[in-house]
Amino acid sequence: MTQTTAVLGTRALNRATLDRQLLLRRAPLSAKAAVEHLVGLQAQEVKPPYYALAARLDGFRPEQLSALLADRAAVRTVTLRSTIHLHTADDSLTLRPLVQPTRDRELRIFRKGLTGVDLERLAGIARELVEAEPRTMRQLREALSCEWPDADPQALAVAARCTLPLVQITPRGLWGRSAQVRLTTAEHWLGRPGEPAATADSAVLRYLGAFGPASVKDMQTWSGLTRMRPVFERLRPRLITFRDEAGTELFDLPDAPRPDPETEAPPRFLPEFDNLLLSHADRARVVPPAHHGRTWQVNTFHCPLLVDGFLAGVWRLLDDALVVEPFRTLTRTERDQVTEEGARVLRVLHEGASYDVRFGTVLP
Repeated sequence: MTQTTAVLGTRALNRATLDRQLLLRRAPLSAKAAVEHLVGLQAQEVKPPYYALAARLDGFRPEQLSALLADRAAVRTVTLRSTIHLHTADDSLTLRPLVQPTRDRELRIFRKGLTGVDLERLAGIARELVEAEPRTMRQLREALSCEWPDADPQALAVAARCTLPLVQITPRGLWGRSAQVRLTTAEHWLGRPGEPAATADSAVLRYLGAFGPASVKDMQTWSGLTRMRPVFERLRPRLITFRDEAGTELFDLPDAPRPDPETEAPPRFLPEFDNLLLSHADRARVVPPAHHGRTWQVNTFHCPLLVDGFLAGVWRLLDDALVVEPFRTLTRTERDQVTEEGARVLRVLHEGASYDVRFGTVLP
């Protein structure tokens, strides 16, 4: 007998993903537990992780995340997709070696500027430099150029970043107290040796727990890793499968939540580069086709607004207001809910500031 694979429509995928992402209802989790569950937070800039948790956690205060960084229970480092993420200390030590292939690919881009450079020797010298004293990228670049004056200085600094597990030390990343980026190794900052890489199997299971149901290409988009099909095939007996409306096979954890597609999804203000919008090859589960690309302009990624679980506008703090620009006409109820959620964000992250919530123009 042929078994028919169930099809998950766009709304079903949307609600399942929002539930895993703690966006259907705010979760009573600690900041550390949430960062661990989400397998890190995108953190190119200082504020986005704070906005990400404010949207997801009940009772969150920015001081909670700052304390994790100050206590070295969490770090900012380059991992998934070769971008800066905020991870728990434990995850930073195991995920960084797992995604080393992505750093190796990045390094190949700069190979012409590294002619004649012994990368193993470079890694050793760079380690000595940043462990003796945390360095900015400029300081690291200048110091390495003394050893290899004929090499491209930028390529030398990139090589150090790709071959070593560098972390940004505090006060960088602290709410209201940030500073320029200074780097040292994860081992030196955390006071413990490196650990074996997380297994690809465990990474897939954690990804599905936070972003599923998902395809092989989705997981590769999230991680930056390639050739993950054999891992999914090895895990197939432990997983269940679906199809999306285009026929793509989706994998999931058997006991993971998959809410009714009509479950209410309250408005949420997300930060730029939130992983919700960057962790699937097919973003239709969150981004309606009509709005594809509307959060990007040149090299700027605007803060997304979710209404009914889907991208419905952008927002920005401008002067004395949190300005919301919807992509479609909102109902009166939706506008009221967006205004209420915006006011909540301001209370949580900007207590005492005199911001209003207004509807207007954000995109130039």
